[in-house]
Amino acid sequence: METISFARGAPSPDLLPLDELADCTETVLAHDGRTILSYGAGAGYAPLRELIGEWFEVHPGRVLLTNGGLQALDLLAKALARGNVMLCEWPTYDRAYKLFLANGASILVASVDEQGVDPDQVEIALVGQTKPAFVYVIPTFQNPTGTTLTAERRLKLAQFSRRRGVPIVEDDPYSLVRFEGEPVSPLFDYTEKTSVYMSSFSKTIAPGLRVGFTILPDQLSEELAAAATDTYITPVLLSEAVVHEFIRRGSFEPNLRRVNEQLKLRRDAMLAALEKHFSGATWVKPDGGYFIWLQLPGLADSREILARAKGVAAVPGSEFTAPASCIRLAYSFAAPDEIETGIERLAAAV
Repeated sequence: METISFARGAPSPDLLPLDELADCTETVLAHDGRTILSYGAGAGYAPLRELIGEWFEVHPGRVLLTNGGLQALDLLAKALARGNVMLCEWPTYDRAYKLFLANGASILVASVDEQGVDPDQVEIALVGQTKPAFVYVIPTFQNPTGTTLTAERRLKLAQFSRRRGVPIVEDDPYSLVRFEGEPVSPLFDYTEKTSVYMSSFSKTIAPGLRVGFTILPDQLSEELAAAATDTYITPVLLSEAVVHEFIRRGSFEPNLRRVNEQLKLRRDAMLAALEKHFSGATWVKPDGGYFIWLQLPGLADSREILARAKGVAAVPGSEFTAPASCIRLAYSFAAPDEIETGIERLAAAV
């Protein structure tokens, strides 16, 4: 029996624009190969930094390109969080949480509900903390819950950040992966472009390119660029040049529309299967992103359920510091015609 995976927060291989990326690679090697196959600036490929600066209306000197978004978060944690107090959402992205712990941060939390993280809980949790390192949030289609922080809460969180001088680190890889509903402006806009904004092209082009970007205040940008240089000398300039060419030639938006159409089919298939097979459980319908957060009734232990489930994989809530009665289901990797079968197999193990 082949395993159907709801565990991987990654796009299915059939969603990757292989032919176009191959052509982009050939183009950039022909036009700029000597540059992108050599060592370069630790902050990344200048044309892509300039393009992202134009997107966000900031100076390209504030843009740091890294080998994936998580590497930028590691650089931030080393620079700001080591030995300090910081706050993140509860539940939160498992890799980020482990990274913060590994860098010696003391972690406080604020709960996420159907409207995203609660700003009042953020403020209460940080009472008496004189210099918190930062507040880490995934405001749009959050990992693992799939929820989106409302505009009202974004404003309130930005106001708290300004009033207390607590930096916000906004991790935003999913906001362009939207199937329906009206987009909400990033926290970066609510803070008048003073907060830290992180994203990547893993969800919008291809994860294997490993191209992340972060917009930072000027001084912090210089500090992290120097740390990046000390860590790995140069990010993968070839991948960054491919991303730049992919966008420059007008392929980014058509590809995003195609990917979003296919992901919507997967989300809808999973929602329909949950309605059919999981009576008594609860979940939030996401307007985009990769995840549905399933909350099982009673004292069900998702770790035991997943251990005995045959032919299906998912991630128990305990991996995200959440109750074991929760399961993160990623609909991005499985094919639409596999999803009901996978949910049925999971339900049989409950």
